[in-house]
Amino acid sequence: MTKYISLLIISLLSLNLSAQENKAKVILDKVSAMNKEHSSVKAEFTFNMDNAEEDVHESSEGNIILKGNKYRLYLMDVYTYFDGKTIYQHLVDAEEVNIKEPDEEDEEAGLNPTQIFNLYETGFKFSYVEEQNTPKGTFHVIDLFPLDEERPFSRIRLHIDTKSLEMKSLVSIGKDGNNITIKIKKFEPNLEFSDSDFVFDQTANPNVEVIDMR
Repeated sequence: MTKYISLLIISLLSLNLSAQENKAKVILDKVSAMNKEHSSVKAEFTFNMDNAEEDVHESSEGNIILKGNKYRLYLMDVYTYFDGKTIYQHLVDAEEVNIKEPDEEDEEAGLNPTQIFNLYETGFKFSYVEEQNTPKGTFHVIDLFPLDEERPFSRIRLHIDTKSLEMKSLVSIGKDGNNITIKIKKFEPNLEFSDSDFVFDQTANPNVEVIDMR
């Protein structure tokens, strides 16, 4: 009898996990489909990095524009441009720009911003945590777990608005104790951007040292 009860409990837990995974996938599929319809995206966000053990707490404002597989990211006085082929990293304070081709290490080091709305599709398992009611609204809370144990984070938690299906925040739990939180402050889809917006303009920055690492 005890063995039967144990098997029943395991079965119920397995069914619940499957249901939570299916619920998460339905929501994530809707978010992904909605964002794939956007020709472009502009977003302003806050970036926080916290390490309780080291008593490190850093916060900064950032912004990003996305168009297809191109992006321009500004964070902590660094502009990162990607035109679909080449990465330009402009360190404003150092007055230099590093130019290189992306490699596997770049992909493994973090998340490609252009994949943020469909990153769950490969390399992750996921689970629906809860529907969270806050003064700022109601959110779906979904956890993503990397299948690759070599990834630098153990879990990513997403907060998605239940009405608009817009992603409002992303929390990455780092294995080294560094937890990163990104909160979307402003989200604007379908704006006009030219290809030149995703390339560092050397003419407009004549005093910047160019370091070509290609």
